[in-house]
Amino acid sequence: MSNFVNQFWASTIDGLTQGAIYALVALGYTLVYGVLRLINFAHSEIFMIGTFATVGVISAAGITSPLAGVGLLLFVLGAGAVAAVVSGGSAVVLERVAYRPLRRRGATQLAALISAIGASLFLQQAVSIWVTSDARTTERVMEKVNLLTIGTGDLRADKLLVFVGAMAMMILLDRLVSGTRFGRAIRATAQNADTATLMGVNIDRVIMITFLIGGAMAGVGGMLYVIFFEVTNFTVGFVLGIKAFTSAVLGGIGNLRGALLGGLLLGLIEEYGASVVGAQWKDVIAFSVLVAVLMFRPTGLLGEALGKARA
Repeated sequence: MSNFVNQFWASTIDGLTQGAIYALVALGYTLVYGVLRLINFAHSEIFMIGTFATVGVISAAGITSPLAGVGLLLFVLGAGAVAAVVSGGSAVVLERVAYRPLRRRGATQLAALISAIGASLFLQQAVSIWVTSDARTTERVMEKVNLLTIGTGDLRADKLLVFVGAMAMMILLDRLVSGTRFGRAIRATAQNADTATLMGVNIDRVIMITFLIGGAMAGVGGMLYVIFFEVTNFTVGFVLGIKAFTSAVLGGIGNLRGALLGGLLLGLIEEYGASVVGAQWKDVIAFSVLVAVLMFRPTGLLGEALGKARA
């Protein structure tokens, strides 16, 4: 326990940073589940595509030294936009190819789940063949400058960027869903698709844009991941995707604010647990949380479906 006390602030900062990325990816699981009642296991590969899109931007921009000031801001906005478009577009294609034909034929949820797993494996292998099967490291985009020391924890500039960027995207999404006409269409579809259709809601369009938004969030998460870790590979989404799914379940699958809460909590639980039992147990800790939540509180901490969100 002495390690836990000594590393408390360092674990808290690292946990919130990692948890912010989990939360961004978890939003995609939550949105799709809320509308379709489908666990889109291929969403982890949408995140992976976002990391490679960011690597491509770094390479195309010819970055050879860390950026600062306006240059860094322009890169973050530009790379975030590219990653969001590429990942969002990939998610839309995924919906059109893997899920929509099944939905129109009235296929079972099991068939859609199998399709999701197949799409996940396909995207992994396609990237490994068409892009690279090796890990891709990148040039450092921003200096890892220590801004503030809290106890034994260092609040670095890149950690602050990841956390603030993720929070900004999640607040934007929450406002979109809770305060716009399209957000009302999403909530209506999630609550009762048949009734929403009778009220004039274009269900196919809502589902397509839901995949687009969820994919865009994963793409931004991929951009922040690359800035923070400076590496990616074709399997990078596998474990992280399971942890993001765990975050969604922990907070309440189908609940946007639950995804945020679950991601941050899982990041903290991982780091606190690692300070007690060792960093090699991080993945075990995360998967134990998933099992525990499914056993004792399957509806999650908030447990409110997207369709019942307040206007």
